[in-house]
Amino acid sequence: MAALFSALLVGDGSAWADPPPDRKRELIYQLRHDCGSCHGMTLKGGLGPSLLPTALVDRDKEYLQEVILSGVPGRPMPPWRFEISETEAAWLVRQLKEGVEDVQ
Repeated sequence: MAALFSALLVGDGSAWADPPPDRKRELIYQLRHDCGSCHGMTLKGGLGPSLLPTALVDRDKEYLQEVILSGVPGRPMPPWRFEISETEAAWLVRQLKEGVEDVQ
C-alpha cells in the first residue's frame, strides 16, 4: 500500500496535469454559464453562494473539489462527476481560488 501511495506521489505527475487548452475553455464556459445560473453570472452569488476568491479563501481545496464532483445532498448543488473528472475539478478549484479568467 505504501509503495502504491509513493508511486502516486512520485510518478510522472500526469494524474495532476492540467486539462488541455480546449478543455480548459470548455470548463470556463461551463463555469460561467452552468454554475453561473445559480452562483451568479459574475460568480458573486445568487441562489448559490459566491465563488469569488474572497469567499473561498477559508475553504479547503479538497472539500471544494468534492462539492463539484458529488454535489450537496438536500441542496440545489448537483453532482458534476458525470461530466467533470477529478483532475478537471481540481483545476476548476484552482481557478476559482485564484480568480477565474478566460482561457485563451
